[in-house]
Formats: sequence, structure tokens, C-alpha cells
Amino acid sequence: MPEYTLRIRRFDPQSGEAAYWDDHQVQLEGSKSVLDAILKVRDEVDGSVGIRCSCQQAICGSCGVRMNGKPGLACNTHLDEAAARRHGTGWNPAQDDHGEGDAVGAGVIEVEPMGNMPVIRDLIVDMDAVHWKKIQRVTPFLINKEPVPEREYIVPHENMVDVTQSMACIQCGACVSDCLSMEIDPLFVGPAALAKAYRFVGDPRDAEHEERLRDLSEDEHGIYDCTHCFNCIDACPKGVAPMSQIMRLRRRSGSDFEIEDRNNGHRHEHAFVKNIRRNGLLHEADLLPDSYGGKLNPRAVPELLSSLPTAAVGLARGKMTPKTLLMHSHKASKEVKKLFDTIDGKQERVELNLYVVGYEDETESETA
Repeated sequence: MPEYTLRIRRFDPQSGEAAYWDDHQVQLEGSKSVLDAILKVRDEVDGSVGIRCSCQQAICGSCGVRMNGKPGLACNTHLDEAAARRHGTGWNPAQDDHGEGDAVGAGVIEVEPMGNMPVIRDLIVDMDAVHWKKIQRVTPFLINKEPVPEREYIVPHENMVDVTQSMACIQCGACVSDCLSMEIDPLFVGPAALAKAYRFVGDPRDAEHEERLRDLSEDEHGIYDCTHCFNCIDACPKGVAPMSQIMRLRRRSGSDFEIEDRNNGHRHEHAFVKNIRRNGLLHEADLLPDSYGGKLNPRAVPELLSSLPTAAVGLARGKMTPKTLLMHSHKASKEVKKLFDTIDGKQERVELNLYVVGYEDETESETA
């Protein structure tokens, strides 16, 4: 039977001591879960190990932790899978005997609490302080249309399928744990809450689609605060793809309801499209003025003036020249322009919802 070193990040706020790593040798089959190993240590070695868990069926979301740097559910992560990562990353990677990081070796599994949330004890984080607070922020319930029908409201099949992906969320907080935007801006509404928001924006029974979208567009910590890092998509154990739901909220807000937000997020996105369509490659010097309507637009002038110190630093360090700042030698090829024309020529928008369009590796015969 294989032996694993379970390295648990321990923290007791009442002791006044700093967090530390606690190693235990565990003999279990590789097909057993990381949660099995943690519970074995707690039951047989140290009953003070703090871990939150419940169903052990990967549906309650209680046992969310980081395992060798990657967030997930301890109950459905096999020991051999976690040990194979061996990268020892995370917010507080273990130190070797020389005080250097990346000390994880074969058969070592580091388990630490999820990030972006306060640690209550050991592997238990305060989800009320961050995760659930942000869920409440997006009004996580249906607002009925009036008048309420006498019988049940029949939802078209395509609409129900449309929100199925966001409904698959089990509120484990794994996406929140690894969200880089929340790491920089703790006020960011966050991937889990915004995925929840799309569940109601995509539901035809809800009466306040535009109000929800306008609220999240105008909030400087809302839908345009996402940096497209893909961490939440990689972290989610249920395939919710929170970042994709955020992008869909943006499309509904800007393209369907034509909401011009005060954060300039919608215009900024269009500036990227305009820039690439014109140049083929991104010309960053044009991106800022294009986001505000062009270099001569009155709204762009204050922003351009505020960016002068940054431009001066770039010039001084040789990262740009007056020529590259004012001109761009690239022009989009005919092939690039054809791609834009093809997309613009589509009568209907194709949504990035795998529950609707299927998976990329499926053949046409499989999806027919």
C-alpha cells in the first residue's frame, strides 16, 4: 500500500502563533480521497485538525481546500492525483531545510485553506465574510414578473438549458480562492457571485434583467473588474466556468441592453475589437483614447493627460519610442478582416455555454 506525506497547514488563532506545516505519514490506496487521508489523521493521530466536510459526494462543497497549490474538493480529489502535481505552489508554499520554497517531493501532498478568505482554524475559512456576503450582493433570488400567472410559469427548453451551467454551482468557493482580481481588489464581486447573477439574468421569469445588469455594470467592482485570468474556470470542480458567465453578463449588458457604464468597460471592450480589426496586432497607444471615443474626444483628454507620467517612464526606459507611441506599422491582413466580417455577419450570437454547444473534442456525429 502506498505511503503519502500529508502536509497540513495548521493555524490556531487562539494560540497567537503563526501558521505552520504539520507532516503526517498516511498509508492509503491512491484511489482514496485527500479527505479520507485528512480524516484518518484527525481520527487516529490528532483530533484537533480543523476541516469542514459533510456529504463526501462532491455536492455540498464544504471540503474546499488547496491541494498542492490547486483549489478543489478534498472529497473527490484522489491521493495519487494530488501527489502527482508536486509543484508545492499556493499562497504559503512549504520551506525546505534551507528556507527555500518548492520543497514538495514525491508522495507529498500539501493541504492548505482556500485563499481570499480569512482563516478561522487550520483548513476552515470564513465563507460568510467573503463568499456568502458577495452572493447576497447580486440579489440571489428570482424577482417575479407581474401579474403572477395563475398556473406554473412554463420556461422554454432553450432558456432552461441556458442557465443550467450556472445552476451547477455548489458554492464551494474554489473559484473565489484563486481569483486574481479578488486578490488585488477584495471588493470585486467575484466569480461565484457573478455566475449566480447570470442564473437570473438568463431566466425569462425574472422581471429585472436590465436593472441587474445596470447595477453590475455601473459598480466599479462589478463585471468589468474581471481580468480574464481563467483561474476560476480551472478551479471549478463542476464545470460552471464562472469567467464565461461574466463574459455573458457583459454581452447582455453592452450588446443587448446597450448599457454605457460609467466605468467605460463596455467602450473599452469595443476599443480592443476596433484596434485589432484595424491593426492586426494590438497597438496599446491607441487603446486608451479609443476607449474614450478617440484622441480628440473631450472625454479622452483628461485620461490621456493622466497617462503622461506612465508614457514618460516607458520612454525613459526604452520600452517605447516616439515613433511606436504615435504610429503603428502593422495593418490587419485580409484574413484577419475576413474573420471579423464573418463574425459580424452572423445573424445569431453563439453563446459560450458548454451545456448548449457541447465540448470541443466532440465529433459532429456525436452532437447531431
